[in-house]
Amino acid sequence: MKKFFILLFIIISCSSNSSDAEIIITDPDPDPDPDQTEESFKKIISDNYNSDFKFGATLNYFQLNSNVEELFLKEFNYTTPENSFKQTIVHPEPGVWNWTRVEAFLDFANTKNIEIRVHGPIGPQSSTWAKEDNRTPEELSQLYEEFLIELCKKINGESKVKWMDVVNETIASSGEWTDKKEGTNKWENPWTQIGSNSDGIPLYIIKAFEIANEYAPNISLIFNQHAGMQPEMWDKVKETILYLKNKGLRIDGLGWQGHLRDNVVLSLNQEKLNYLSSLIDWAHQNDLDFHITEIDYRLVGTSPTSTNFNRQAHGYANIVKTLISKRDNGVVTFNTWGVYDKNEISDHEFKYIYDSNLNPKKAVDELKKALKNKSTSLNYLD
Repeated sequence: MKKFFILLFIIISCSSNSSDAEIIITDPDPDPDPDQTEESFKKIISDNYNSDFKFGATLNYFQLNSNVEELFLKEFNYTTPENSFKQTIVHPEPGVWNWTRVEAFLDFANTKNIEIRVHGPIGPQSSTWAKEDNRTPEELSQLYEEFLIELCKKINGESKVKWMDVVNETIASSGEWTDKKEGTNKWENPWTQIGSNSDGIPLYIIKAFEIANEYAPNISLIFNQHAGMQPEMWDKVKETILYLKNKGLRIDGLGWQGHLRDNVVLSLNQEKLNYLSSLIDWAHQNDLDFHITEIDYRLVGTSPTSTNFNRQAHGYANIVKTLISKRDNGVVTFNTWGVYDKNEISDHEFKYIYDSNLNPKKAVDELKKALKNKSTSLNYLD
């Protein structure tokens, strides 16, 4: 399998409302760093890694042709369009199609020479129509199958599209399948209503990879998962991936989206990082790439101090350093879910690596130093 080391950074929160007012809040007590790195991420990668070592950032559709795009083009050459390739945007209900965002990103990639990851077309972030309580398994199956077939056909011939997170957030932290809930205003997974096979595997997961195998042979296919380092959840993920592979379905990578919080132990803790390390090893031992498809680090409260920003910086950097330590064993990628603090504090919780005015926080410098030095020395603060 061809090896790539892709570090992917996302430039926006999950909100796509471009009309919200922004609140600019910077580090109130910055620590000057005489060794601060001024080079761009993409230059660091170009100077210190081979040509297969990629580095990028996610853009929101509404940020194309904006100052956020300017920052992206300065720093990165690889992007994950935020939610633009998902069912809820492209094919929300029967007879309704909207390729506007998909085509805008494909055009952007081709004209600017940018590589793309397609993120999470099938998962809990589904349309209101799909969540309605009167939907039948037949209706749901027909909608998502025709959507995924057309999406795969659309992207397979695009040379700049390299990866697709085929299914997303299929298993809860408890190890149970994510499932439907009553109403349409909750985080839920309506696709499980389609049913399971005799081995208990949801049919929508099997069918999604069957479709991707047939209609997207040129794209690397990822099984993407959320939550933290819960062993019961990851055991179920591993079992499901091996089951699908044993059935002859191609799965090229395992993805993790980690939404970290400063008051929840993970990326500053040795035990949790050791578990992440073992998870990456499992992926590589089973001929799978390992992708961190989303990551952010939320701070607590409304007035973070330099200590808070320092913890955030090392929390981000520890994840990157763990990946660096595994790069010789197989593909590893990193994708931070949002780079700058957009909109209200309650929306962004100071969790991204640039502030509201697109100025770098301490996390940017720690990440750049880790990349430039190929550092694998972790900082345990929890």
